[in-house]
Amino acid sequence: MTKHIFVTGGVVSSLGKGLNSASIGLLLESRGLKVNLQKFDPYVNVDPGTMSPFEHGEVYVTEDGAETDLDLGHYERFTSAVMNRDCNLTTGSIYHSVITKERRGDYLGKTVQIIPHITNEIKAGIRKVAVPGVDVAIHEIGGIVGDIESQPFLEAIRQYAQDIGRENVLFIHLTLIPYLKAADEMKTKPTQHGVGILRQAGIQPDILICRTEKPLSSGIRDKIALFCNVDKEAVIEETDAKPYLYEIPIKLRAHGLDALIVKKLGLKANGHDLREWEQMLETLKNPQATTEIALVGKYITHQSSYESIYEAIVHAGIANNASVRVRRVEAEDVETQGAESCLKGVQGIIVPGGFGERGIEGKVRVAKYARENDIPYLGLCLGLHCAAIDFARNVCGLSDANSTEFDKTTKNPIIFLLEEQKNLKKLGGTMRLGAQPCVLRPDTRAYAAYGKQSIGERHRHRYEFNNDYRKPFASKGMVFSGLSPDETLVEIMELEGHPWFVAVQFPPEFKSKPTRAHPLFRDFIKATLACATVADVEEYTRQFMLD
Repeated sequence: MTKHIFVTGGVVSSLGKGLNSASIGLLLESRGLKVNLQKFDPYVNVDPGTMSPFEHGEVYVTEDGAETDLDLGHYERFTSAVMNRDCNLTTGSIYHSVITKERRGDYLGKTVQIIPHITNEIKAGIRKVAVPGVDVAIHEIGGIVGDIESQPFLEAIRQYAQDIGRENVLFIHLTLIPYLKAADEMKTKPTQHGVGILRQAGIQPDILICRTEKPLSSGIRDKIALFCNVDKEAVIEETDAKPYLYEIPIKLRAHGLDALIVKKLGLKANGHDLREWEQMLETLKNPQATTEIALVGKYITHQSSYESIYEAIVHAGIANNASVRVRRVEAEDVETQGAESCLKGVQGIIVPGGFGERGIEGKVRVAKYARENDIPYLGLCLGLHCAAIDFARNVCGLSDANSTEFDKTTKNPIIFLLEEQKNLKKLGGTMRLGAQPCVLRPDTRAYAAYGKQSIGERHRHRYEFNNDYRKPFASKGMVFSGLSPDETLVEIMELEGHPWFVAVQFPPEFKSKPTRAHPLFRDFIKATLACATVADVEEYTRQFMLD
């Protein structure tokens, strides 16, 4: 039988339940166990696909085309588990399923209620990730205990523990132990209240992971154990891991969390092997080179909007034994201040995806600046569209070229709506989504990066490059280095005679890991290091050390 771990949070949000769930997964995998992970989100949206990045952050796309919570990215980066649409359920998706069944008559005239119908649907979702071969399924409950939205999920996991036997379930609660500087004291009362709410819901946590700025004294641990009714050894300290989030599993292992989980669940596990992870961390902490790149985006003020991109950049730095400093540039600032002012001194430029017209001309100018100044450029989704618009206007002489997303009446629609998208009435879950095959042209930057001809990448878009412009683009030096197998869709384009200028229709960051950087990010950072002079590196190092 698959064992289950339910991870809840208390006191405040943003404590890192997703990172801790992913870290637990890594620790258990290091002991030879197979894990799967799942996120429950209390919001009523069916999925985050129609939510603004300012509202929700990054939308993470799975292989099977589900638009999911960004925590699933942490799960895949830390573990070998492959996420799918069953790994992220929301209040909206649960209610949508129940109401669909009610309309179909599945409940045979019964009154549909929170208990048992909603809770049964949640439990059915839990069972979907407990597939044969999975030793431990880890389930993260979004929000914090005490939220009205979380109550059906807490009731469902309480029932689930009763259904399969308490010995097969572990409840881990992530909490905050605040430090009051004025009083020079650490306070346990918020944690006591959070655990009290859990116990009112019928859930007694087995393990407490305590986020804290300072180490917990023995007296504090005793107090938490006594008033929260847990063993002292089950009070796990977790001090802040900045700037290296990948240290979290190492910290948790040092405090015996993995051994405690194995013991409490009665798991048969081998000794822990984290050598590859530790080697990665050593490289991350001791880089041999430095480079600075610019990330020019529309949501740059929100870290979570580009979560996977920031992580993929870190991974690429590790692969090149280099420290990568990211200059965050607002696309609209480029429109008002100019590309030179915003980008001077960077060794590389990334233009990420996005939707809507705001800041687009700034991104187009950025692509032009990278092209004309031989600065390595990586365009992702919208970054490809903007590079194509620049090339059409300023190289091919099509001064009014644009995307129909931004100008529906343009006479030169370089980028236009996919045919199958034209008659859609619904926005949610209707884009070109999930893993799509691509064939690479030999003797190209893309082929050199991947090292093979056939690849697969996850997509999330509605607009594509217009094939009517392939010939004029090719005649001016644009290489279409990646196409769909039937050659109808342009997936990758790159510039001849440029040090490194590659734009892709997909978000490659979703398939990057700290121990296995994505090949395009890896080679992009490698190109920025090659373009930086010794003087540049020395100057950057001096400034970075001062910072």
